[in-house]
Amino acid sequence: MERRLFFKHALTVSALAGLSKLEAGNSLMQFLDTEKPRMLSGIGLQLYTIRDAMAEQPVATLRAVSALGYQYVECAGYQNGKFYGQTKENFKAILRDTNLTMPSGHTMTGNGLPEGAYSMQHKWEQVCEDAAYMGMKYIVCAYFFEGERKTVDDYKKHAELMNRCGEVARKYGLQFCHHNHDFEFQAIDGIVPYDILLNETDSKLVKFEIDHYWTKKAGVDSIGLMKKYPGRFPLFHIKDMEKGPEKSFAEVGSGVINWKKIFQAAEKGGMEFFFVEQDMCKRDPMDSIKMSYQFLKTFTY
Repeated sequence: MERRLFFKHALTVSALAGLSKLEAGNSLMQFLDTEKPRMLSGIGLQLYTIRDAMAEQPVATLRAVSALGYQYVECAGYQNGKFYGQTKENFKAILRDTNLTMPSGHTMTGNGLPEGAYSMQHKWEQVCEDAAYMGMKYIVCAYFFEGERKTVDDYKKHAELMNRCGEVARKYGLQFCHHNHDFEFQAIDGIVPYDILLNETDSKLVKFEIDHYWTKKAGVDSIGLMKKYPGRFPLFHIKDMEKGPEKSFAEVGSGVINWKKIFQAAEKGGMEFFFVEQDMCKRDPMDSIKMSYQFLKTFTY
C-alpha cells in the first residue's frame, strides 16, 4: 500500500477509536463511500469521427449514435449558416427527435477561407447567434492551418482574436474555447505557442478544449497542464493512441493513455463535457465509436 494511503487509513482508524460504535460505523461508511470508484455520468461524441456518414445521412447517423448510448454530440459541420446541410431549425428538431443535445461546436479562424465564410473573422455574430439558438454552451476554434501558425507573431494575433471572439460569445451566453493539436507545443524561437494562447488571453473569455491524444503525441503532461492552469479546460477530447511507433489513433481503452489518471484530474482542470473523437479509424467509424462507448460506459476512476 502506498505510504500516503497507509497514513490516511491509519488516521481514520485513530479518529474512529474515540467515537461510539454507532458514530464510528457511520463515519467509517462515509469514509469508505468517498473511496468508491466513480463512473462517468454522460458520454459525448465529436461528430468529425463519423463525418462521411453525417455528410451523407445525418438523420440516420444521429439515430445510430443515440442508439449506441451517446447522450450529446459536438458539431464539426457548420457552414454557410447550416448544420450538416440542414437549417438550424431542422437540425435542432433532429437532435430533439434523436434524444441528443449539442453543447459544443467547432469553427475556424477564417484565415484562408473565402470572404463571407462563417468563422472567427467573418460573420462571428451570426456564428454565435446560431450556436445559441442550438442551445450550445461552447464555441470552439478547432484548428490553425499551416499558413497561420508559422511565427510567434501569428500566435499573438490568434490570442488577440480569441479575446475579441470571447467577448462577443459571452453576449450570447457562450464560452469561447480553443482545441489543441500537437503543433501548438512545438517551440518557435524558443517560445511554446500554447503558452502564448494560455497567457495572453483572458482566462474568463478564453478557455480550452484539451485533446489528450495530441498532448500525448507532443510529449506534454496533460495532468500537469491542468494543475498549472486550473479551471481552463472545460472540454476534453478523448481518443487513444496505439502502442506502436506510428502512434496511430485508437479506440478509447485500447491504447496507451492512462484515462484513470486523466479523469481523476478532470475536476481540477474544470471539465464539464468530454467527447470521444477518432480522427482516423482502421475499421468502420461506427464500429470504432461503439468500441469506445462500450469501454467508457463501464469505466471507473
